[in-house]
Amino acid sequence: MQRPFKVLGIQQIAIGGPSKERLKKLWVEMLGLEITGNFVSERENVDEDICAMGAGPFKVEVDLMQPVDPDKKPAVHATPLNHVGLWIDDLPKAVEWLSANGVRFAPGGIRKGAAGFDITFLHPKGNDEFPISGEGVLIELVQAPPEVVVAFGKLASGAF
Repeated sequence: MQRPFKVLGIQQIAIGGPSKERLKKLWVEMLGLEITGNFVSERENVDEDICAMGAGPFKVEVDLMQPVDPDKKPAVHATPLNHVGLWIDDLPKAVEWLSANGVRFAPGGIRKGAAGFDITFLHPKGNDEFPISGEGVLIELVQAPPEVVVAFGKLASGAF
């Protein structure tokens, strides 16, 4: 069975904690990552600073997250490595194919993410209907913009 999409690379890692200030001490002050944005969502119970390492199409986000309300779900601070985001060259095809092959997705479908890209999440736990999951890890699939698709294609072909 031919897979109709490619995972191009890591788009982000998301790290949760009770306080972004403590996370920023390491990631921004000590390691030198730059804060490039902020995203707050009551619905997703998250207040995150979006940091970056690298540049251009190979930039990787490091999202430093704290809950808006520590007593509500999702508890973005309860799992320190909250999720890993993967660049996908064709997100709708990926979702269709993965679903048809037993992969469980988290509720919410494809939607705009904090960085403005279309995203969806693989569920961390399987069920009877969809037994394939992240096995405890939340995985975000992120639609790669055209320049990222081209850059990763060049990298794979040795053109860089």
